[in-house]
Amino acid sequence: MEMKKLAGLEPASVFGYFEELCAIPHGSRNTKKISDYLVSFAEEHSLRYIQDEANNVILFCDGTCGMEDRPAVILQGHMDMVCEKDAGCTLDMAVDGLDITHDGERIFAKGTTLGGDDGIAVAYAMALLADNTIPHPPLEVIITVDEEIGMLGAKAIDLSELKGRTLINLDSEDEGVFTVSCAGGARATISLPVERRTVYGPCIRLNVDGLQGGHSGAEIHKNRANANKVMGEFMSRIQKIMPLCLTSLAGGTKDNAIPRTCQATMVAMGIHLERINAIAEELQAEIREKYDEPEAVIQAFDVDALGGNSLSTESTAKVIGLLCTAPNGVQSWSKDMEGLVQTSLNMGITKLGERFSVTMSVRSSVNTEKQELLEQLKTLANFYEGTYSQTGEYPAWEYKKNSHLRDVMVRVYTEMFGKEPQVLAIHAGLECGLLGEKLPGLDCISIGPQMHNIHTSRETLEIASTERTWKFLLEVLKAL
Repeated sequence: MEMKKLAGLEPASVFGYFEELCAIPHGSRNTKKISDYLVSFAEEHSLRYIQDEANNVILFCDGTCGMEDRPAVILQGHMDMVCEKDAGCTLDMAVDGLDITHDGERIFAKGTTLGGDDGIAVAYAMALLADNTIPHPPLEVIITVDEEIGMLGAKAIDLSELKGRTLINLDSEDEGVFTVSCAGGARATISLPVERRTVYGPCIRLNVDGLQGGHSGAEIHKNRANANKVMGEFMSRIQKIMPLCLTSLAGGTKDNAIPRTCQATMVAMGIHLERINAIAEELQAEIREKYDEPEAVIQAFDVDALGGNSLSTESTAKVIGLLCTAPNGVQSWSKDMEGLVQTSLNMGITKLGERFSVTMSVRSSVNTEKQELLEQLKTLANFYEGTYSQTGEYPAWEYKKNSHLRDVMVRVYTEMFGKEPQVLAIHAGLECGLLGEKLPGLDCISIGPQMHNIHTSRETLEIASTERTWKFLLEVLKAL
């Protein structure tokens, strides 16, 4: 029998289920197996469940002895994860389980994202539902799909059978922080037609690498460079000294992850690699100084080719122009909550094929500002004679002035830990706004154990924090 990697860690049941979840591939749009796993769990424990066509799963559990008649409490998380991995990692995240381990303090996956966001929520719920000795009111557990690509599961799910109006979302990654409001958002794509022709000449490869990346909501304000924007500036500077014809361009893999790398190949007329390397060195120094990017690498290489099917100089100029002029990063700060980003944009994916496309994640806690930014992107698409499309729009989760759940959770936390939690709004998107639209009067808070570097291959989950958050959750359920 294979030795469990998380054996001996507490809470044992939570980490046991988390390890089982990690063994099942569950990236966004690849959730059928993990959804069926949850159904099998429900059947094994004689729980009523709903599995819909989108693979969302809702699990129902009666209250324990003496708590059967209390109002139902909803627990909620999502089953999909962001699949990112290091360049040298050979694991196929579409079919392989994660190679998880720990160092005694933190759990991580070798070479890939861990999926603590949001596998730990599912593990918490499963551990609760499997143990009839834990006191709790009736539970309604919502596990959605495809949260990471626009909260598609939360949009599709039917909640008409739910009775609860108190919801604890378990999709936060800062212990001791109670999230009570979040931004709304949308995914926007600008697509440009490009003209290709046979172009012969010396080729060079441009490389932007070594950036920190991160979550496009939670870390958009942390002064991190965007590899796609850096590449646009790199090409723009080269274009000023010689004509360019792009052959390939690709940067970023997720609209909601700040891109760490971007590569481009092009035919450069009158090429002088020394001059291009001088530009690379100058830009690299600027990026390291301007941003928190001490490991930023900007390079140019000779390519053993003489051109081929490349973009015209006119199409190349349009691509570079769009990369340079499109907005990116923090657009405005909240006037009501100090330090809170109000509106932002992340240029997450650039891709050159038959057309050139840029996909961006737009977020704002003010709906009018979100719409204004989306209109700005539409105008930009028109300016470059391209097309604009928009998907994955979701509403902001507005602050609830009077909250019984918040009062209970703050009191329990203060009694347990001798200090008050932080109660705040976040710029990252949560499903609470969509669920609140379907459950009028919903009282909701989001919590979670401490995680670091989510959406990157450096993602970690703190072991001690997971245990503290588990014990806190159990006390809250008793108090409700």
